[in-house]
Amino acid sequence: MSIAFVREKEGGEAFEDLPDRPVSPHPNFVTPEGLALIDAELDRLHAEHAGLSPDDKANMARVNRDLRYWTARRSSAQVVEQPPGDTVQFGSTVTIAREGGTEQTFRLVGEDEADPARGTLAYVAPLARALTGKQAGDVVTVAGQEVEIVSVR
Repeated sequence: MSIAFVREKEGGEAFEDLPDRPVSPHPNFVTPEGLALIDAELDRLHAEHAGLSPDDKANMARVNRDLRYWTARRSSAQVVEQPPGDTVQFGSTVTIAREGGTEQTFRLVGEDEADPARGTLAYVAPLARALTGKQAGDVVTVAGQEVEIVSVR
């Protein structure tokens, strides 16, 4: 292990000092559900921290790093309620048709709540940015492929 990642503590013990998780430079827009997810993660981490032994330095470092990240994300969170409308915007659920007829449905959400496998897409993702401001029937090109917006809710 590189000495750059080891910090000597009193008593001569060494443990890995974890670097902070990177924080996105984009505004921390969240849906109301996204804010609830952040709060749940903070609750989980506080409970895990309380159950750790002070001697468990590796897990203590991991939990403290994650607490710093989620506390920063919570303090910078800007809840965005989706106003009604037929234009794609943050919080919209959009169904698109890809070339070949494959349809996919995504909800545009904050970065921390995005999980494309579960149908959520970060509002800063290239596809989301291409769709934002468009309506059903519009065609956009993303990564060299055309997609048509089928519906917006």
